[in-house]
Amino acid sequence: MQEGTVQAEIGIIGGSGLYSMPGLTNVREMAVETPFGAPSDEFVLGELEGRRVVFLARHGRGHKLLPSELNFRANMYAMKLLGVERILSVSAVGSLKQEHKPTDFVIPDQFLDRTFHRASTFFGEGIVGHVGFGDPVCATVAEAAAVACEQAGVVGKRGGVYVCMEGPQFSTRAESNLYRSWGADVIGMTNLQEAKLAREAEICYATVAMVTDYDCWHPEHDAVTIDQIVAVLHQNAANAARVVRAAVAALPAGERKCGCATAAKYAILTQPEAIPEATKDKLRLLYGKYFG
Repeated sequence: MQEGTVQAEIGIIGGSGLYSMPGLTNVREMAVETPFGAPSDEFVLGELEGRRVVFLARHGRGHKLLPSELNFRANMYAMKLLGVERILSVSAVGSLKQEHKPTDFVIPDQFLDRTFHRASTFFGEGIVGHVGFGDPVCATVAEAAAVACEQAGVVGKRGGVYVCMEGPQFSTRAESNLYRSWGADVIGMTNLQEAKLAREAEICYATVAMVTDYDCWHPEHDAVTIDQIVAVLHQNAANAARVVRAAVAALPAGERKCGCATAAKYAILTQPEAIPEATKDKLRLLYGKYFG
């Protein structure tokens, strides 16, 4: 595939329970190669609500990749290569607050990083850059997701803190209570790296966090069975398909007005002549316009 060939404008990343996107028309699959290796799976391109979208199963179809095994850089680079400007990410999470019940959706606007084994930047190998990340979620995409929850009849809560932990084990009770003392809302294992890399790639990004159960702080946590969790996953997936469809319809078309579109404009500190040519070639898709 040639760089600059726009295949889709909106990206959808499906997490646990959402491995396909119902309602897509004119569907075709595409394998995408990147300088960072292979993405999680082939990309499914099509039309949804009259918009060109692309869907990626975050863990691969069949759910075969651990959170720590995900090639976040390849996934996000491929989205950029396909022409994506906005990403709506769907993810299963545990609740850290009584008010966030199973089957509720939370649209967080902040993250806490508790990961330690993951590549989460495109910079390095001779190029230094720092993007702003004080507001890590695109307000435009988050608003579309919140509106979509209302339209789909799903409990959707705008704002909150998502703790991203390494996994694959779940939290200890001490950790869970610590996150609660910090005021965090939900906990998951995947979305922070996506948000960081989307910002570096100048792609708008927001998360729809689907609550499957309460984390282990909850006194009734141990009474929850796998069957109950799977049932919630299925219900969440059905709700997520409706929410994503409504969000795609609600997203504005045309030129983006948010700061995400130029997030890397002043990020690069390395002088252009000091950047190795191999690194320039690797990152030209992302930052070629800033190399001078």
